Amino acid sequence: MNRRVASVVALPDDKLEIKCSNDEVGVYDCSHLLDFGVFTELKDEHYFRKVRVLDGTVVWPHEQDICPDTLYLDSLKLANQSA
Repeated sequence: MNRRVASVVALPDDKLEIKCSNDEVGVYDCSHLLDFGVFTELKDEHYFRKVRVLDGTVVWPHEQDICPDTLYLDSLKLANQSA
């Protein structure tokens, strides 16, 4: 797909607002990951908010990451707000 994450904002309730390289914006719900292996650390809200963009995807300090294609495909797209 070649869509990459351009920016990310941590939202309440284990969600991420992501802006992709094609300017689409969506919300990705991480809650289904929080009981799985390395992602359990994301249950800590303070740690969850340390998310950042690296090499076109989202990452956290202890090397958790999510595939950019997954982020794009599984996010709820927000309406284009530029009118």
